[in-house]
Amino acid sequence: MTKPQTAELTGAQIIASKLKQAGCTRAFGIPGGEVLAIMGALDDTGIEFHLAKHENAAGFMAEGAWHAEPVGSRAPGILLATIGPGVANAVNVIANAMQDRVPLIFLTGCVETAEAETYTHQVFDHQAMLRPIVKASFRASSGTVGVMMEKALAIAFEGQPGPVHIDVPIGVAEEVSEELLRDLPALSGPTMVAPTPLLGEAIEALNNAQRPLVIAGVDAVQEGAGPALADFCEKHSIPLLTTYKGKGLMPENHALCLGGHGLSPKADKILMPLIQLADCILLAGYDPIEMRTGWRNPWGDDAKIIEITPGLRTHGMHRVDITLQASIEPTLAQINHGMDSTQRWPDDEATSAKNALEDCFTAPGDWGPGQVFETLNKTLPHDTVITADSGAHRILLSQTWQSTRPHAFLQSTALCTMGCAVPLAAGYKMASPNTPVCAFVGDAGLEMGLGELATVREMKQPLIICVLVDESLALIELKQRGSQRKNVGVDFPGTDFVGLANAMGGHGVWVDDVETLKEQAKAAQSRNTYTLLACRISRRAYDGAF
Repeated sequence: MTKPQTAELTGAQIIASKLKQAGCTRAFGIPGGEVLAIMGALDDTGIEFHLAKHENAAGFMAEGAWHAEPVGSRAPGILLATIGPGVANAVNVIANAMQDRVPLIFLTGCVETAEAETYTHQVFDHQAMLRPIVKASFRASSGTVGVMMEKALAIAFEGQPGPVHIDVPIGVAEEVSEELLRDLPALSGPTMVAPTPLLGEAIEALNNAQRPLVIAGVDAVQEGAGPALADFCEKHSIPLLTTYKGKGLMPENHALCLGGHGLSPKADKILMPLIQLADCILLAGYDPIEMRTGWRNPWGDDAKIIEITPGLRTHGMHRVDITLQASIEPTLAQINHGMDSTQRWPDDEATSAKNALEDCFTAPGDWGPGQVFETLNKTLPHDTVITADSGAHRILLSQTWQSTRPHAFLQSTALCTMGCAVPLAAGYKMASPNTPVCAFVGDAGLEMGLGELATVREMKQPLIICVLVDESLALIELKQRGSQRKNVGVDFPGTDFVGLANAMGGHGVWVDDVETLKEQAKAAQSRNTYTLLACRISRRAYDGAF
Protein backbone atom coordinates (compact mmCIF):
# COMPACT_ATOMS: atom_id res chain seq x y z
CA MET A 1 0.00 0.00 0.00
CA THR A 2 1.54 3.30 -1.07
CA LYS A 3 1.27 6.36 1.12
CA PRO A 4 -1.63 8.65 0.11
CA GLN A 5 -0.45 11.83 -1.58
CA THR A 6 -2.08 15.10 -2.49
CA ALA A 7 -3.41 14.49 -5.98
CA GLU A 8 -2.79 17.86 -7.68
CA LEU A 9 -4.88 16.37 -10.43
CA THR A 10 -8.07 17.53 -12.06
CA GLY A 11 -11.32 15.78 -11.25
CA ALA A 12 -11.19 14.07 -14.63
CA GLN A 13 -7.67 12.81 -13.94
CA ILE A 14 -8.74 11.41 -10.57
CA ILE A 15 -11.63 9.59 -12.24
CA ALA A 16 -9.28 8.15 -14.85
CA SER A 17 -6.70 7.18 -12.22
CA LYS A 18 -9.27 5.27 -10.19
CA LEU A 19 -10.50 3.42 -13.26
CA LYS A 20 -6.91 2.56 -14.14
CA GLN A 21 -6.39 1.26 -10.59
CA ALA A 22 -9.46 -0.93 -11.14
CA GLY A 23 -7.73 -2.51 -14.15
CA CYS A 24 -9.62 -0.72 -16.92
CA THR A 25 -7.82 -0.53 -20.27
CA ARG A 26 -10.63 0.54 -22.65
CA ALA A 27 -13.48 3.00 -22.81
CA PHE A 28 -16.19 3.26 -25.44
CA GLY A 29 -18.54 6.02 -26.49
CA ILE A 30 -19.09 9.20 -28.47
CA PRO A 31 -17.51 12.43 -27.23
CA GLY A 32 -19.04 15.86 -26.83
CA GLY A 33 -17.77 19.17 -25.50
CA GLU A 34 -18.85 18.37 -21.95
CA VAL A 35 -16.70 15.21 -21.69
CA LEU A 36 -13.50 16.30 -23.45
CA ALA A 37 -11.60 16.61 -20.17
CA ILE A 38 -12.65 13.10 -19.10
CA MET A 39 -11.79 11.58 -22.47
CA GLY A 40 -8.38 13.25 -22.47
CA ALA A 41 -7.68 12.07 -18.93
CA LEU A 42 -8.61 8.49 -19.81
CA ASP A 43 -6.20 8.59 -22.73
CA ASP A 44 -3.40 10.13 -20.66
CA THR A 45 -3.83 7.38 -18.07
CA GLY A 46 -3.45 4.66 -20.68
CA ILE A 47 -7.14 3.81 -21.06
CA GLU A 48 -7.74 3.58 -24.81
CA PHE A 49 -10.87 5.32 -26.08
CA HIS A 50 -12.85 3.57 -28.85
CA LEU A 51 -15.18 5.70 -30.92
CA ALA A 52 -18.50 4.09 -31.83
CA LYS A 53 -21.32 5.39 -34.03
CA HIS A 54 -24.01 5.23 -31.34
CA GLU A 55 -23.94 5.18 -27.54
CA ASN A 56 -26.08 2.05 -27.41
CA ALA A 57 -23.56 0.14 -29.51
CA ALA A 58 -20.68 1.57 -27.48
CA GLY A 59 -22.18 0.12 -24.30
CA PHE A 60 -22.45 -3.33 -25.86
CA MET A 61 -18.83 -3.06 -27.02
CA ALA A 62 -17.86 -2.33 -23.43
CA GLU A 63 -19.79 -5.42 -22.33
CA GLY A 64 -18.18 -7.58 -25.03
CA ALA A 65 -14.70 -6.49 -23.92
CA TRP A 66 -15.63 -7.25 -20.31
CA HIS A 67 -16.67 -10.80 -21.21
CA ALA A 68 -13.26 -11.36 -22.82
CA GLU A 69 -11.36 -10.80 -19.57
CA PRO A 70 -10.51 -13.80 -17.34
CA VAL A 71 -13.02 -14.55 -14.57
CA GLY A 72 -11.83 -13.08 -11.29
CA SER A 73 -9.80 -10.28 -12.88
CA ARG A 74 -12.48 -8.50 -14.89
CA ALA A 75 -12.32 -4.72 -14.71
CA PRO A 76 -15.60 -2.87 -15.21
CA GLY A 77 -16.61 -1.66 -18.64
CA ILE A 78 -16.56 2.08 -19.33
CA LEU A 79 -19.17 3.92 -21.38
CA LEU A 80 -18.74 7.65 -22.05
CA ALA A 81 -21.55 9.90 -23.24
CA THR A 82 -22.06 13.62 -23.50
CA ILE A 83 -24.87 15.71 -22.12
CA GLY A 84 -28.52 15.37 -23.16
CA PRO A 85 -29.02 13.24 -26.28
CA GLY A 86 -25.82 11.28 -25.67
CA VAL A 87 -27.11 10.17 -22.27
CA ALA A 88 -30.60 9.45 -23.61
CA ASN A 89 -29.20 7.30 -26.43
CA ALA A 90 -27.59 4.98 -23.88
CA VAL A 91 -30.71 4.17 -21.84
CA ASN A 92 -31.30 0.83 -23.58
CA VAL A 93 -27.80 -0.56 -23.01
CA ILE A 94 -27.75 0.66 -19.39
CA ALA A 95 -31.04 -1.14 -18.70
CA ASN A 96 -29.56 -4.21 -20.38
CA ALA A 97 -26.44 -4.06 -18.19
CA MET A 98 -28.61 -3.86 -15.08
CA GLN A 99 -30.63 -6.91 -16.03
CA ASP A 100 -27.70 -8.93 -17.40
CA ARG A 101 -25.38 -8.23 -14.43
CA VAL A 102 -22.73 -6.25 -16.31
CA PRO A 103 -20.49 -4.00 -14.13
CA LEU A 104 -20.46 -0.87 -16.28
CA ILE A 105 -19.27 2.61 -15.28
CA PHE A 106 -21.34 5.15 -17.21
CA LEU A 107 -19.57 8.52 -17.31
CA THR A 108 -21.62 11.48 -18.49
CA GLY A 109 -20.94 15.18 -18.76
CA CYS A 110 -23.29 17.81 -17.34
CA VAL A 111 -23.42 21.55 -16.73
CA GLU A 112 -22.99 23.11 -13.31
CA THR A 113 -26.08 23.22 -11.08
CA ALA A 114 -26.08 27.02 -10.96
CA GLU A 115 -25.74 27.27 -14.72
CA ALA A 116 -28.63 24.85 -15.25
CA GLU A 117 -30.94 27.29 -13.47
CA THR A 118 -30.73 29.72 -16.38
CA TYR A 119 -29.38 27.61 -19.25
CA THR A 120 -31.64 24.90 -20.66
CA HIS A 121 -30.17 23.84 -24.02
CA GLN A 122 -29.81 20.00 -23.94
CA VAL A 123 -30.23 20.07 -20.16
CA PHE A 124 -32.38 17.57 -18.28
CA ASP A 125 -31.96 15.57 -15.08
CA HIS A 126 -29.72 12.66 -16.09
CA GLN A 127 -29.85 11.12 -12.63
CA ALA A 128 -33.64 11.15 -12.41
CA MET A 129 -33.88 9.33 -15.73
CA LEU A 130 -31.21 6.74 -14.93
CA ARG A 131 -31.82 5.93 -11.26
CA PRO A 132 -34.46 3.23 -11.96
CA ILE A 133 -32.04 1.30 -14.21
CA VAL A 134 -28.68 1.62 -12.38
CA LYS A 135 -27.37 0.35 -9.07
CA ALA A 136 -26.40 3.90 -8.09
CA SER A 137 -26.05 7.37 -9.58
CA PHE A 138 -23.46 9.90 -8.39
CA ARG A 139 -22.87 13.55 -9.18
CA ALA A 140 -19.18 14.36 -8.85
CA SER A 141 -18.25 17.14 -6.40
CA SER A 142 -14.93 18.92 -5.96
CA GLY A 143 -12.82 17.50 -3.14
CA THR A 144 -14.52 14.08 -3.01
CA VAL A 145 -14.04 12.69 -6.50
CA GLY A 146 -11.72 9.89 -5.41
CA VAL A 147 -14.03 8.76 -2.59
CA MET A 148 -16.98 8.84 -4.98
CA MET A 149 -15.11 6.67 -7.49
CA GLU A 150 -14.25 4.11 -4.80
CA LYS A 151 -17.93 3.90 -3.84
CA ALA A 152 -19.03 3.63 -7.47
CA LEU A 153 -16.60 0.83 -8.27
CA ALA A 154 -17.48 -1.10 -5.11
CA ILE A 155 -21.20 -0.86 -5.84
CA ALA A 156 -20.73 -1.97 -9.46
CA PHE A 157 -19.31 -5.31 -8.23
CA GLU A 158 -21.16 -5.77 -4.94
CA GLY A 159 -23.72 -8.61 -4.86
CA GLN A 160 -25.21 -8.80 -8.33
CA PRO A 161 -22.94 -6.70 -10.59
CA GLY A 162 -24.47 -3.88 -12.58
CA PRO A 163 -24.10 -0.38 -14.01
CA VAL A 164 -23.24 2.73 -11.97
CA HIS A 165 -23.77 6.23 -13.35
CA ILE A 166 -21.46 9.17 -12.65
CA ASP A 167 -22.54 12.63 -13.77
CA VAL A 168 -19.50 14.93 -13.99
CA PRO A 169 -19.97 18.72 -14.14
CA ILE A 170 -17.52 20.43 -16.49
CA GLY A 171 -16.04 22.51 -13.67
CA VAL A 172 -15.38 19.46 -11.49
CA ALA A 173 -13.74 17.63 -14.41
CA GLU A 174 -11.39 20.53 -15.18
CA GLU A 175 -10.64 21.90 -11.69
CA VAL A 176 -7.40 20.88 -9.95
CA SER A 177 -8.13 19.14 -6.64
CA GLU A 178 -6.16 18.96 -3.41
CA GLU A 179 -7.78 15.73 -2.24
CA LEU A 180 -5.62 12.72 -1.38
CA LEU A 181 -5.23 10.05 -4.04
CA ARG A 182 -5.31 6.67 -2.30
CA ASP A 183 -4.89 3.10 -3.52
CA LEU A 184 -8.15 1.52 -4.60
CA PRO A 185 -9.49 -1.02 -2.08
CA ALA A 186 -10.02 -4.58 -3.32
CA LEU A 187 -13.17 -4.75 -5.44
CA SER A 188 -14.06 -8.42 -4.97
CA GLY A 189 -16.39 -8.89 -2.03
CA PRO A 190 -16.02 -11.57 0.65
CA THR A 191 -17.30 -15.07 -0.11
CA MET A 192 -20.74 -15.54 1.39
CA VAL A 193 -21.19 -18.79 3.31
CA ALA A 194 -24.55 -20.50 3.62
CA PRO A 195 -26.13 -20.70 7.12
CA THR A 196 -25.39 -24.11 8.65
CA PRO A 197 -28.95 -25.16 9.66
CA LEU A 198 -30.35 -24.38 6.20
CA LEU A 199 -27.37 -26.10 4.59
CA GLY A 200 -28.17 -29.23 6.57
CA GLU A 201 -31.77 -29.14 5.35
CA ALA A 202 -30.60 -28.81 1.76
CA ILE A 203 -28.19 -31.74 2.06
CA GLU A 204 -30.88 -33.90 3.64
CA ALA A 205 -33.34 -33.08 0.84
CA LEU A 206 -30.79 -33.95 -1.85
CA ASN A 207 -29.78 -37.17 -0.09
CA ASN A 208 -33.43 -38.26 0.03
CA ALA A 209 -34.01 -37.47 -3.64
CA GLN A 210 -34.11 -40.14 -6.34
CA ARG A 211 -34.49 -37.69 -9.22
CA PRO A 212 -32.63 -34.48 -8.36
CA LEU A 213 -32.01 -31.81 -10.99
CA VAL A 214 -29.81 -28.71 -11.14
CA ILE A 215 -30.88 -25.56 -12.97
CA ALA A 216 -28.16 -22.90 -13.29
CA GLY A 217 -28.16 -19.37 -14.67
CA VAL A 218 -26.61 -15.95 -14.92
CA ASP A 219 -25.16 -15.65 -11.41
CA ALA A 220 -23.33 -18.97 -11.75
CA VAL A 221 -21.74 -17.55 -14.91
CA GLN A 222 -20.76 -14.30 -13.19
CA GLU A 223 -19.17 -16.14 -10.28
CA GLY A 224 -17.23 -18.53 -12.53
CA ALA A 225 -18.96 -21.48 -10.89
CA GLY A 226 -18.90 -23.73 -13.98
CA PRO A 227 -16.15 -26.14 -12.82
CA ALA A 228 -17.81 -26.51 -9.40
CA LEU A 229 -21.18 -27.24 -11.01
CA ALA A 230 -19.66 -29.79 -13.38
CA ASP A 231 -17.84 -31.51 -10.52
CA PHE A 232 -20.98 -31.61 -8.38
CA CYS A 233 -23.17 -33.01 -11.16
CA GLU A 234 -20.60 -35.62 -12.21
CA LYS A 235 -19.92 -36.82 -8.67
CA HIS A 236 -23.61 -37.36 -7.94
CA SER A 237 -24.91 -38.16 -11.46
CA ILE A 238 -27.29 -35.21 -11.40
CA PRO A 239 -28.44 -33.71 -14.74
CA LEU A 240 -27.86 -30.01 -15.35
CA LEU A 241 -29.90 -27.67 -17.48
CA THR A 242 -29.15 -24.00 -17.80
CA THR A 243 -30.68 -20.80 -19.00
CA TYR A 244 -29.39 -19.60 -22.36
CA LYS A 245 -27.18 -17.09 -20.50
CA GLY A 246 -25.72 -20.10 -18.70
CA LYS A 247 -24.77 -22.01 -21.83
CA GLY A 248 -21.35 -23.59 -21.38
CA LEU A 249 -21.36 -23.80 -17.57
CA MET A 250 -20.90 -27.49 -18.33
CA PRO A 251 -19.80 -28.51 -21.84
CA GLU A 252 -23.04 -29.11 -23.71
CA ASN A 253 -21.75 -32.33 -25.25
CA HIS A 254 -21.48 -33.83 -21.75
CA ALA A 255 -23.91 -36.69 -21.07
CA LEU A 256 -25.35 -34.92 -18.01
CA CYS A 257 -25.81 -31.51 -19.66
CA LEU A 258 -29.24 -30.84 -21.13
CA GLY A 259 -28.22 -27.51 -22.70
CA GLY A 260 -29.46 -23.92 -22.41
CA HIS A 261 -33.20 -23.25 -22.47
CA GLY A 262 -35.97 -20.79 -21.73
CA LEU A 263 -37.04 -19.54 -25.17
CA SER A 264 -38.29 -22.53 -27.17
CA PRO A 265 -41.80 -23.99 -26.70
CA LYS A 266 -40.62 -27.02 -28.67
CA ALA A 267 -37.86 -27.68 -26.12
CA ASP A 268 -40.21 -27.00 -23.21
CA LYS A 269 -42.49 -29.87 -24.33
CA ILE A 270 -39.56 -32.20 -23.65
CA LEU A 271 -38.17 -30.47 -20.55
CA MET A 272 -41.32 -29.73 -18.56
CA PRO A 273 -42.27 -33.40 -18.06
CA LEU A 274 -38.71 -34.04 -16.86
CA ILE A 275 -38.87 -31.11 -14.44
CA GLN A 276 -42.22 -32.41 -13.16
CA LEU A 277 -40.57 -35.79 -12.48
CA ALA A 278 -37.79 -34.22 -10.39
CA ASP A 279 -38.30 -34.63 -6.64
CA CYS A 280 -35.58 -32.14 -5.66
CA ILE A 281 -34.34 -29.18 -7.71
CA LEU A 282 -31.24 -27.17 -6.90
CA LEU A 283 -31.28 -23.66 -8.40
CA ALA A 284 -27.68 -22.46 -8.72
CA GLY A 285 -27.59 -18.76 -9.56
CA TYR A 286 -30.80 -19.18 -11.55
CA ASP A 287 -32.85 -16.04 -12.22
CA PRO A 288 -35.99 -16.53 -14.34
CA ILE A 289 -35.67 -12.99 -15.72
CA GLU A 290 -34.41 -14.71 -18.89
CA MET A 291 -37.28 -17.14 -19.23
CA ARG A 292 -40.54 -17.10 -21.17
CA THR A 293 -43.90 -17.25 -19.41
CA GLY A 294 -44.03 -21.05 -19.62
CA TRP A 295 -41.41 -21.17 -16.87
CA ARG A 296 -43.77 -19.86 -14.20
CA ASN A 297 -44.04 -22.50 -11.44
CA PRO A 298 -42.61 -25.28 -13.63
CA TRP A 299 -42.04 -27.92 -10.94
CA GLY A 300 -44.36 -30.30 -9.11
CA ASP A 301 -46.01 -29.46 -5.80
CA ASP A 302 -44.15 -32.21 -3.96
CA ALA A 303 -40.66 -31.35 -5.22
CA LYS A 304 -38.22 -29.79 -2.75
CA ILE A 305 -36.75 -26.58 -4.21
CA ILE A 306 -33.36 -25.35 -2.98
CA GLU A 307 -31.87 -22.08 -4.18
CA ILE A 308 -28.29 -20.77 -3.95
CA THR A 309 -28.35 -17.06 -4.75
CA PRO A 310 -26.13 -14.04 -4.05
CA GLY A 311 -29.23 -11.89 -3.49
CA LEU A 312 -32.81 -12.54 -2.42
CA ARG A 313 -35.18 -13.05 -5.36
CA THR A 314 -38.38 -11.02 -5.53
CA HIS A 315 -39.64 -12.08 -8.97
CA GLY A 316 -42.61 -14.22 -7.88
CA MET A 317 -42.13 -16.60 -10.81
CA HIS A 318 -41.91 -19.73 -8.66
CA ARG A 319 -41.72 -20.99 -5.09
CA VAL A 320 -38.53 -21.91 -3.20
CA ASP A 321 -38.43 -24.04 -0.02
CA ILE A 322 -34.84 -23.45 1.11
CA THR A 323 -32.96 -20.25 0.23
CA LEU A 324 -29.21 -20.26 0.71
CA GLN A 325 -28.13 -16.65 0.25
CA ALA A 326 -24.49 -17.35 -0.41
CA SER A 327 -21.78 -17.68 -3.03
CA ILE A 328 -22.39 -20.60 -5.36
CA GLU A 329 -18.99 -22.32 -5.54
CA PRO A 330 -18.25 -22.67 -1.78
CA THR A 331 -21.85 -23.63 -1.07
CA LEU A 332 -21.72 -26.39 -3.69
CA ALA A 333 -18.48 -27.60 -2.09
CA GLN A 334 -20.20 -27.81 1.31
CA ILE A 335 -23.18 -29.68 -0.14
CA ASN A 336 -20.85 -31.95 -2.09
CA HIS A 337 -19.02 -32.89 1.09
CA GLY A 338 -22.22 -33.82 2.91
CA MET A 339 -23.98 -35.80 0.20
CA ASP A 340 -24.18 -39.57 -0.04
CA SER A 341 -23.17 -41.61 -3.06
CA THR A 342 -26.28 -43.32 -4.36
CA GLN A 343 -28.02 -44.23 -7.60
CA ARG A 344 -30.11 -41.42 -9.07
CA TRP A 345 -32.57 -41.28 -11.97
CA PRO A 346 -32.94 -45.08 -11.99
CA ASP A 347 -34.98 -45.02 -15.20
CA ASP A 348 -32.53 -42.66 -16.96
CA GLU A 349 -35.25 -40.20 -17.98
CA ALA A 350 -32.74 -37.34 -18.29
CA THR A 351 -30.77 -39.22 -20.96
CA SER A 352 -33.98 -39.84 -22.86
CA ALA A 353 -34.78 -36.13 -22.69
CA LYS A 354 -31.30 -35.20 -23.93
CA ASN A 355 -31.64 -37.56 -26.88
CA ALA A 356 -35.09 -36.21 -27.68
CA LEU A 357 -33.76 -32.64 -27.66
CA GLU A 358 -30.95 -33.58 -30.04
CA ASP A 359 -33.39 -35.27 -32.40
CA CYS A 360 -35.80 -32.36 -32.16
CA PHE A 361 -33.24 -29.74 -33.20
CA THR A 362 -31.16 -31.65 -35.73
CA ALA A 363 -30.99 -29.50 -38.85
CA PRO A 364 -33.20 -30.65 -41.73
CA GLY A 365 -31.56 -31.64 -44.99
CA ASP A 366 -32.77 -28.61 -46.94
CA TRP A 367 -31.11 -25.19 -46.82
CA GLY A 368 -32.26 -22.91 -44.01
CA PRO A 369 -31.21 -21.40 -40.68
CA GLY A 370 -30.65 -24.82 -39.08
CA GLN A 371 -28.19 -25.74 -41.83
CA VAL A 372 -26.43 -22.38 -41.42
CA PHE A 373 -25.92 -22.85 -37.69
CA GLU A 374 -24.91 -26.52 -37.90
CA THR A 375 -22.43 -25.81 -40.69
CA LEU A 376 -20.74 -22.94 -38.88
CA ASN A 377 -20.68 -24.84 -35.59
CA LYS A 378 -18.69 -27.58 -37.35
CA THR A 379 -16.57 -25.31 -39.58
CA LEU A 380 -15.41 -22.57 -37.20
CA PRO A 381 -12.61 -23.26 -34.68
CA HIS A 382 -13.73 -24.90 -31.43
CA ASP A 383 -12.81 -21.81 -29.39
CA THR A 384 -15.00 -19.46 -31.45
CA VAL A 385 -17.02 -16.95 -29.43
CA ILE A 386 -20.42 -16.17 -30.91
CA THR A 387 -22.90 -13.38 -30.32
CA ALA A 388 -26.58 -13.35 -31.20
CA ASP A 389 -29.07 -10.59 -31.79
CA SER A 390 -32.69 -10.94 -30.70
CA GLY A 391 -35.07 -12.60 -33.11
CA ALA A 392 -36.16 -15.99 -34.39
CA HIS A 393 -32.60 -16.94 -35.32
CA ARG A 394 -31.44 -16.53 -31.70
CA ILE A 395 -34.01 -19.00 -30.35
CA LEU A 396 -32.97 -21.72 -32.78
CA LEU A 397 -29.27 -20.90 -32.39
CA SER A 398 -29.51 -21.11 -28.59
CA GLN A 399 -30.94 -24.61 -28.90
CA THR A 400 -28.53 -25.94 -31.52
CA TRP A 401 -25.14 -24.33 -30.87
CA GLN A 402 -22.87 -26.49 -28.71
CA SER A 403 -21.12 -24.32 -26.11
CA THR A 404 -18.15 -25.73 -24.23
CA ARG A 405 -17.50 -22.86 -21.81
CA PRO A 406 -19.28 -19.81 -20.34
CA HIS A 407 -18.95 -16.32 -21.87
CA ALA A 408 -18.62 -17.91 -25.32
CA PHE A 409 -22.23 -17.34 -26.44
CA LEU A 410 -23.05 -13.69 -25.81
CA GLN A 411 -26.50 -12.18 -26.15
CA SER A 412 -28.96 -9.86 -24.49
CA THR A 413 -30.85 -12.35 -22.36
CA ALA A 414 -33.01 -10.55 -19.80
CA LEU A 415 -33.88 -7.50 -21.91
CA CYS A 416 -33.61 -9.29 -25.29
CA THR A 417 -32.72 -6.09 -27.12
CA MET A 418 -32.04 -5.90 -30.84
CA GLY A 419 -28.85 -4.40 -32.24
CA CYS A 420 -26.49 -6.01 -29.72
CA ALA A 421 -24.74 -8.80 -31.65
CA VAL A 422 -22.30 -6.84 -33.82
CA PRO A 423 -21.08 -4.47 -31.06
CA LEU A 424 -20.80 -7.34 -28.55
CA ALA A 425 -18.65 -9.20 -31.07
CA ALA A 426 -16.58 -6.11 -31.83
CA GLY A 427 -15.88 -5.43 -28.14
CA TYR A 428 -14.85 -9.02 -27.50
CA LYS A 429 -12.57 -9.05 -30.56
CA MET A 430 -10.90 -5.79 -29.49
CA ALA A 431 -10.10 -7.26 -26.09
CA SER A 432 -9.12 -10.71 -27.40
CA PRO A 433 -7.88 -10.29 -30.99
CA ASN A 434 -6.63 -13.87 -31.29
CA THR A 435 -10.01 -15.40 -30.45
CA PRO A 436 -12.26 -16.25 -33.42
CA VAL A 437 -15.53 -14.30 -33.12
CA CYS A 438 -18.76 -14.59 -35.12
CA ALA A 439 -21.89 -12.44 -34.79
CA PHE A 440 -25.29 -13.84 -35.78
CA VAL A 441 -27.88 -11.25 -36.67
CA GLY A 442 -31.14 -10.94 -38.56
CA ASP A 443 -31.40 -8.51 -41.45
CA ALA A 444 -33.59 -6.10 -39.46
CA GLY A 445 -31.17 -6.19 -36.52
CA LEU A 446 -28.22 -5.48 -38.78
CA GLU A 447 -30.01 -2.56 -40.40
CA MET A 448 -30.66 -1.14 -36.93
CA GLY A 449 -26.93 -0.60 -36.37
CA LEU A 450 -25.36 -0.45 -39.81
CA GLY A 451 -23.07 2.40 -38.77
CA GLU A 452 -21.07 0.04 -36.57
CA LEU A 453 -19.77 -1.73 -39.68
CA ALA A 454 -17.49 1.29 -39.96
CA THR A 455 -16.35 0.72 -36.36
CA VAL A 456 -15.63 -2.94 -37.15
CA ARG A 457 -13.78 -1.95 -40.33
CA GLU A 458 -11.35 0.19 -38.34
CA MET A 459 -10.41 -2.83 -36.21
CA LYS A 460 -8.78 -4.56 -39.22
CA GLN A 461 -9.61 -7.93 -37.66
CA PRO A 462 -11.10 -11.13 -39.17
CA LEU A 463 -14.51 -10.79 -37.53
CA ILE A 464 -17.39 -12.78 -39.08
CA ILE A 465 -20.92 -11.37 -39.29
CA CYS A 466 -23.54 -13.93 -40.35
CA VAL A 467 -26.79 -12.22 -41.32
CA LEU A 468 -29.93 -14.29 -41.90
CA VAL A 469 -31.69 -12.56 -44.78
CA ASP A 470 -35.43 -13.26 -44.92
CA GLU A 471 -36.70 -9.69 -45.37
CA SER A 472 -38.99 -10.07 -42.38
CA LEU A 473 -39.19 -9.63 -38.62
CA ALA A 474 -39.63 -13.39 -38.51
CA LEU A 475 -40.33 -13.85 -34.80
CA ILE A 476 -42.93 -11.07 -34.71
CA GLU A 477 -44.47 -12.32 -37.96
CA LEU A 478 -44.81 -15.78 -36.41
CA LYS A 479 -46.59 -14.31 -33.39
CA GLN A 480 -48.75 -12.12 -35.61
CA ARG A 481 -49.77 -15.08 -37.76
CA GLY A 482 -50.20 -17.34 -34.73
CA SER A 483 -52.70 -14.92 -33.21
CA GLN A 484 -54.57 -14.73 -36.55
CA ARG A 485 -53.76 -11.08 -37.13
CA LYS A 486 -53.16 -9.62 -40.55
CA ASN A 487 -49.63 -9.04 -41.80
CA VAL A 488 -48.71 -5.47 -40.81
CA GLY A 489 -45.30 -3.87 -40.38
CA VAL A 490 -43.20 -7.06 -40.31
CA ASP A 491 -42.04 -7.52 -43.92
CA PHE A 492 -39.73 -5.15 -45.76
CA PRO A 493 -37.76 -4.85 -49.03
CA GLY A 494 -34.32 -6.41 -49.20
CA THR A 495 -31.00 -4.61 -48.77
CA ASP A 496 -27.90 -5.32 -50.82
CA PHE A 497 -25.85 -6.38 -47.79
CA VAL A 498 -22.99 -7.66 -49.93
CA GLY A 499 -22.64 -4.35 -51.78
CA LEU A 500 -23.00 -2.49 -48.48
CA ALA A 501 -20.29 -4.54 -46.76
CA ASN A 502 -17.89 -4.05 -49.66
CA ALA A 503 -18.62 -0.31 -49.72
CA MET A 504 -17.90 -0.11 -45.97
CA GLY A 505 -14.49 -1.76 -46.11
CA GLY A 506 -15.50 -5.35 -45.46
CA HIS A 507 -15.87 -8.45 -47.58
CA GLY A 508 -19.46 -9.36 -48.39
CA VAL A 509 -20.74 -12.52 -50.02
CA TRP A 510 -24.18 -13.99 -50.73
CA VAL A 511 -24.59 -17.51 -49.37
CA ASP A 512 -27.28 -19.93 -50.59
CA ASP A 513 -25.77 -23.35 -49.87
CA VAL A 514 -23.64 -25.29 -47.40
CA GLU A 515 -20.53 -25.55 -49.54
CA THR A 516 -20.31 -21.79 -50.15
CA LEU A 517 -20.82 -21.20 -46.42
CA LYS A 518 -18.00 -23.59 -45.49
CA GLU A 519 -15.65 -22.08 -48.04
CA GLN A 520 -16.34 -18.48 -47.06
CA ALA A 521 -16.24 -19.16 -43.30
CA LYS A 522 -12.77 -20.69 -43.65
CA ALA A 523 -11.53 -17.85 -45.85
CA ALA A 524 -12.91 -15.24 -43.46
CA GLN A 525 -10.53 -16.34 -40.71
CA SER A 526 -7.45 -15.04 -42.56
CA ARG A 527 -8.77 -11.68 -43.79
CA ASN A 528 -7.67 -8.39 -42.23
CA THR A 529 -11.23 -7.08 -42.22
CA TYR A 530 -14.71 -8.29 -41.36
CA THR A 531 -16.59 -10.79 -43.53
CA LEU A 532 -20.34 -10.45 -43.92
CA LEU A 533 -21.98 -13.76 -44.81
CA ALA A 534 -25.41 -12.84 -46.18
CA CYS A 535 -27.30 -16.13 -45.88
CA ARG A 536 -30.53 -15.96 -47.85
CA ILE A 537 -33.39 -17.99 -46.36
CA SER A 538 -37.12 -18.11 -47.07
CA ARG A 539 -39.50 -15.81 -45.23
CA ARG A 540 -41.09 -18.65 -43.27
CA ALA A 541 -37.94 -20.66 -42.71
CA TYR A 542 -38.50 -20.75 -38.92
CA ASP A 543 -41.96 -22.34 -39.05
CA GLY A 544 -41.90 -25.32 -36.71
CA ALA A 545 -38.20 -24.82 -35.96
CA PHE A 546 -38.44 -24.01 -32.25
